[in-house]
Amino acid sequence: MSSNNFGLGIIGCGNISDTHAEAIIHSEQGNLVAAHSRTKSNLDAFCEQYEIEGSTSYDEFLTVPGLDAVSICTPSGTHLDYGKQAAEAGKHVIVEKPIEVSVQRGRELIDSCSENGVKLAVIYQNRFIDEIVDMKKALDTGKIGNPILASASVRWYRSQEYYNDSDWRGTLALDGGGVVINQSIHTVDLLYWLIGEVESVSALKGTFTHPDIEAEDTAVACLQFKNGAIGVFEGSTSIRPPQKRRIEVNGSKGTALLEGDSFHLQLEGDQQEAPLENEDEAAGAASPLDGMSVINHQRQFERIFKAFASGGEAVVSGEESLKSLAIVEAIYRASDRNKLVQVDSILNQ
Repeated sequence: MSSNNFGLGIIGCGNISDTHAEAIIHSEQGNLVAAHSRTKSNLDAFCEQYEIEGSTSYDEFLTVPGLDAVSICTPSGTHLDYGKQAAEAGKHVIVEKPIEVSVQRGRELIDSCSENGVKLAVIYQNRFIDEIVDMKKALDTGKIGNPILASASVRWYRSQEYYNDSDWRGTLALDGGGVVINQSIHTVDLLYWLIGEVESVSALKGTFTHPDIEAEDTAVACLQFKNGAIGVFEGSTSIRPPQKRRIEVNGSKGTALLEGDSFHLQLEGDQQEAPLENEDEAAGAASPLDGMSVINHQRQFERIFKAFASGGEAVVSGEESLKSLAIVEAIYRASDRNKLVQVDSILNQ
């Protein structure tokens, strides 16, 4: 392996694999060399498109010459098994969100990578959207003062066919749940990243328009942040018409608002900063890939490769990824038990 170049192999040739492939190909340090899938037809089409080597045998895939790291694009509940075997083979591990379906399984993967001396990163590409970076800077520099109230909503729509077309979506074993852990975890992650760690959660959830799935299609939660702010989260794949993701943070001096990928800053005294518009983001469309830009995945991959090359901690590290997953798990526990759940009790279990 050259210190300036990483050979990547993609595991799983489903929806998100093309986004990973394009991000790797267009990065400065990534080189796509191989793919693995249990489904030969998907694998053959993927390998032909990208002119790479493919194998339906995972053991054979891990021995491909020039393979330095793997990018796991399989159902969430399989990330641990694929990641552990890759780590044991000496490969760095990159995982599509979430790291796993529970904090416990995620920590097992973190420990395996640590024990085998390889790096681990989890894809949360929303952190690299220009307007969201601007929003974080505004909050971190105190432009809106101390955060008081936060609200976040993911009011999207997915058809029953969307779930039926896959044997893992909406299942507890492989998806870990429904709208909260799958469609909404990016927004939960942004709430944590923008405002700070969550102390406790109370929640309700239900399945309203997708009777054939195991998990929830709608959830609401009340959040107590460690910095004293309080907030509300809403997530659903039952909303018609679907709406853009929305995050609003009200502070002692003003308000920061994200609608889709457009950032607005309203300061005290009615001083209005011009919104930063991005019209490419879809309003929670029926397809999970509608409106998705490869550039933000590419930005994260490039940061990951630089960290791998320098021996530093990757963004987002495995440990960092547990923070938002613990909030998700707290939402599930709080709604199942009808009681307040402390997030640290999940992180420290």
